[in-house]
Amino acid sequence: MPKSNHGPLPPPVALLLDKLGSDIKRARLRRRIRAATVAERAHISRTTLHKIEKGDAGVSLGKYTSVLHVLGLHAGVGQLADRSVDSVGLDVLEENLPKRVRIPREA
Repeated sequence: MPKSNHGPLPPPVALLLDKLGSDIKRARLRRRIRAATVAERAHISRTTLHKIEKGDAGVSLGKYTSVLHVLGLHAGVGQLADRSVDSVGLDVLEENLPKRVRIPREA
């Protein structure tokens, strides 16, 4: 399980990071790119790349995104919390819509 400097992660988060790291490693291997090459292009150390491929929670999101960029997989990162996919937030907004709209009278 990935370690964090701020205590244990919720199990679903740890699983997601494990999967992300594994997916990144498999994508690198499918492309037949050496770890040293990815690390160099992402401006990180090979140790950091190894941590990313293990799903380490202590590595910054920026470094994960840099590796995804090197692999050509960064396009979806900007959509992760986009309001168009925030169904809970949109539901809350919908619940708070007024029951009727009143047009102010002119004086």
